[in-house]
Amino acid sequence: MRSKILLSTLAFTSALMTTAAPAAMASSADEAQLQALRQEMAQMRREMMGQISSLKTRLAKSEAATHQASVPHGKGTNYAANMPRHHYVESGPVDPSVQFNDSTAQTGRLKLQTSGTPVTDRGDVTSWKSFRQATRSDENVHIGGMIIGFPKGRFTVASEDASYGMSIGLAFHEDFGGFFNSGPRAGEGRGAFNSFTSNMRRLRIPFTFRYKNWVAAVTPDFGANHNDGYVALYEGNLNYTGFRNTILTVGYFQPRVTEEDSESSNDFMTLERPSITDMVRNIAAGDARFSVGALHYEKRWWIAGYFTGQEWGHRNASDMSSTYYGGGNGNTMDSQTGATLRVAGRPVATKDWDVHLGASAISSFRQACNSASATNSAATSCTRTTSFGQRPEFDIGEANLAATGTISNASQVWAAGPELGVRWNRLLLKSEYYHVGVQRHGPQIKSAGFQGWYGSAAYTLFGTPRLYSEKSGAFTAPGVTEKEEFDPATNHWGALEVVGHYSVIDLNSRLNDAIAANVVRGGQQTVWTGGLNWYPNRHFRVMLDYSHFIVSRSMQATNTAGRTGNSVAVRVQAGF
Repeated sequence: MRSKILLSTLAFTSALMTTAAPAAMASSADEAQLQALRQEMAQMRREMMGQISSLKTRLAKSEAATHQASVPHGKGTNYAANMPRHHYVESGPVDPSVQFNDSTAQTGRLKLQTSGTPVTDRGDVTSWKSFRQATRSDENVHIGGMIIGFPKGRFTVASEDASYGMSIGLAFHEDFGGFFNSGPRAGEGRGAFNSFTSNMRRLRIPFTFRYKNWVAAVTPDFGANHNDGYVALYEGNLNYTGFRNTILTVGYFQPRVTEEDSESSNDFMTLERPSITDMVRNIAAGDARFSVGALHYEKRWWIAGYFTGQEWGHRNASDMSSTYYGGGNGNTMDSQTGATLRVAGRPVATKDWDVHLGASAISSFRQACNSASATNSAATSCTRTTSFGQRPEFDIGEANLAATGTISNASQVWAAGPELGVRWNRLLLKSEYYHVGVQRHGPQIKSAGFQGWYGSAAYTLFGTPRLYSEKSGAFTAPGVTEKEEFDPATNHWGALEVVGHYSVIDLNSRLNDAIAANVVRGGQQTVWTGGLNWYPNRHFRVMLDYSHFIVSRSMQATNTAGRTGNSVAVRVQAGF
């Protein structure tokens, strides 16, 4: 009854404004004031129509519930089936100040889900409860027994109770730029250090299919390599979310290890991950890695662990030239197996402060065993090797300068190290360190060891600052609320942050050993990066990075005497 009274009142008010507006406008002599009044009245009318639409929806639901309760006991479903049914369509803006016995919104600290941060570049795997809340709270349209809308900014179609759902997203990263003052020294190979070129770094289309707490995520990637033109699978996995704040996963997946790798690529401070975290994750994790495991999160702590196998396409004979993620070998006789573990804590969580502490460990406790024969049926033995190499944190197809080459007799590879992040108001500082070990076997053969670290800083000049995500145990990108979206006419400019970054990897091991097989001269690489990131709204971003790199000599043909250089790069990004 109260809903009907409110509905009538709003309809009468809307009609009154429609008839009164021309008279009010006609009485004004100032054309500018007339225009402003027209816009104001039009906005008020739109808001009123949105409230009317919302009230109609609530009223239809209330009447349907009342009708169901009034079915006489023992009449069964046939009685209800013969009674009138309500079909409704909900559209238009909804005024959040109109409450219908809903819980009062909490005030104070800005919540992550309302901060306007970018969407993930992965399949958004949430529990059925969270999915229902998102489809209810975000802008949507109800048509019969279906919901069509954009929960978390991703196009979604779901049944009325959200038992069934399908979402389609987008992660679009186009990079362009080049190198300068990066030429080779005498006797070195030039390498693919283009003065200007471009690369479709990522073009992922995440598909998420749901039945209650069972979720399948399938994401093809049309920007799967360091050069344009390759297509691959980023993820294809099955998830169960029925346990509180827990996601169980099996299939091709990106296991969450290191703080940087737990972030979505839509949230990176700079165009690429720090070299050490990219190197560590590819030991037994990385993109499209077969994984079985789980993650669990709370407000103050986070943990995830996975058993892992090969990467997607890794045993494909056409993968000999690194067509897919990480390359592969068509002569693999025994696939790689490994595991990852990451734990994180959040000892401080206030409006102005967040402190993140964590540790990650990863191990390939059995390296892939590849035969030398072109046909496995003719092979009688295989060898286990590994290698490490990193570009100078700019990925448009250039050559590695720091690289170990093939390390033979590698039985196991592992890495471990701590994570630290501190956010104070608009400033975020974070850092990680990892030691990498290679266990080797054979007469007089010794193990190899490498290391690396980075430190990054970001300051949000305007817009919502970077916040902490409990679900990922990592920090997000800056946010742009709807009222802050880029609109010069209203003096709104989105969000802008300035970033700085220092990164080191040391791929040298046992340089003074008397046995040549124990010496690994991969070089030490240092990268300094500064940049600006502009977010006109939550779905788009433009990044500008300048980097200076210094690499000591390695056994690469492009870096036999040490090399320095500079790069400038731009990324245009879209995420839905």
